Amino acid sequence: MSKKWSSEAVRWLDADEERAWRALRRMMIAIQSRTAHDLAAIGLSDPDYEVLSTLSERPGRASTLREQAAKMGWSRSRLSRHASRMEARGLVRREPDPDDGRGCYLVLTEDGLEALEDAAPVHLESVRRHVIDRLSPADLSALENIARKLEEPA
Repeated sequence: MSKKWSSEAVRWLDADEERAWRALRRMMIAIQSRTAHDLAAIGLSDPDYEVLSTLSERPGRASTLREQAAKMGWSRSRLSRHASRMEARGLVRREPDPDDGRGCYLVLTEDGLEALEDAAPVHLESVRRHVIDRLSPADLSALENIARKLEEPA
């Protein structure tokens, strides 16, 4: 069922707000697609890299499926399906979570760590080429400030 809004209740964007919103959307799409393309050239997806890099930073190179899904903004079932594909490629393995009978830990394998070590220079060069090297120090500071304001839920 659709929700009907009265035109008085809708807070329409003015021209400046709409230009800023559309620019932000185009920027997010452009950066994400360009860095994902660069990772795909070496056989990893953007979510693969996110999982591998996050696990590499965790104690024991492991994280619960629940924690990893929350970090990525994914449902547990979506991450579980993705982890199954990564597991089939030998990048991660699952271990039972003793605190959650239905849950599991995702553990970075040696093959996964090697894939991450191979991918990190490619990913960092991609980030530099598509973002960092195109911005001044003042731009980077402004971008960080804006990102911090927008990362928290409204």
